[in-house]
Amino acid sequence: MTGYRIKVLNKIAPEGLALFDERFQVSSEESDPQGILVRSAKVDTAAYPSLLAVARAGAGVNNITVAKATEQGVCIFNTPGANANAVAELVFVMLGIQVRNIHHSLAFSQSLAGLADKEIASRIEKQKSLFKGFELAGKTLGVLGLGKIGIRVANGGIMRQMRVIGFDPFPALENIHDLSPEVSLSRSLQEMVGKSDIFTVHTPLNEKTRGLVNSELINRLPNGAILVNYARGPVVDEQAVLAALASGRLSAYITDFPTSATLAHPQIIATPHLGASTEESEEHCACMAVRELRGYLEYGTITHSVNFPTAESVPSDKVHTRFIMINRDIPDMIGFASHAIGASKINIASYLNESNGVIGYNIIDLESGIPQKLVAEIEAHPGVIRTRVISYSS
Repeated sequence: MTGYRIKVLNKIAPEGLALFDERFQVSSEESDPQGILVRSAKVDTAAYPSLLAVARAGAGVNNITVAKATEQGVCIFNTPGANANAVAELVFVMLGIQVRNIHHSLAFSQSLAGLADKEIASRIEKQKSLFKGFELAGKTLGVLGLGKIGIRVANGGIMRQMRVIGFDPFPALENIHDLSPEVSLSRSLQEMVGKSDIFTVHTPLNEKTRGLVNSELINRLPNGAILVNYARGPVVDEQAVLAALASGRLSAYITDFPTSATLAHPQIIATPHLGASTEESEEHCACMAVRELRGYLEYGTITHSVNFPTAESVPSDKVHTRFIMINRDIPDMIGFASHAIGASKINIASYLNESNGVIGYNIIDLESGIPQKLVAEIEAHPGVIRTRVISYSS
């Protein structure tokens, strides 16, 4: 197998980069990469003619041109769950700060600096009641989105003796299996919102979720509810939040996405994109992203792609060449490829086809090489988006 050129964008944890061996040329200066490793930087896949795959060390991929990548035959990976614990922990840290007025009480304490101990004690005794808060136990927590993060938040609410309601329009069974049986699943978003003293959002950002938490939804919340957004900023309509805070419908808004309108607001706590900012999370995301990228470049295998189907296959020792065909999900593509290869007297050792309803992905293991003329013939089919030839010959 030949070497691969990897472009690194943003700061990637060294534990992940260490998983690249000498077959990979890894650089932030690479201009024509075959693989890109990224966190938050914008990636226009069309800018890189040799690009095969992008691995995002994180869950959201709204910084990557996914639709364009799909048309190019470029696989986009993310790392779901790798930062889940970091985000879930921070949600409850920030809720604790809000409901116990920790941020205001700390500012008060700091204002007493320079006074004598007797004066400090006197002022605290007189004013500590201003910071009286309430407990999370017994409150109803509504969790929108039951992915890796949402599941941990929901279970965390149960651990804190909260009543927890969860809703996800398309729940993944692998995630739901990890959900505490004490969490109630709502049949609709509207039903859950109306019961949520604290409403927390954990959905990806796409065209369906942009502005999902709008004035109509917020007005269904109980008066004085708390809204939490550690998903993506645009999922929540900021103007609707400001209006709800002014009317009393919301008592507080906690977010990881500061803006000019939110930073100075007394009822808003805005952390500076800290959701995944832990040493452990960054290491987990980096390692997972590198493994995904290596698996795809070296073997054509796919796990956790947002635009291609999952396809896992280990080549046997009889395999000389692994031929990858990426096609639009239309009829007879398997027959077309099998017939074309068979007509060239090439023996197929194994054939794996997977589809996600948009993309068909084929891993075809061959016991000999494949002529460039045959590759060109297959690529000429109008349903074929891209092909790859991975050689295992010495």
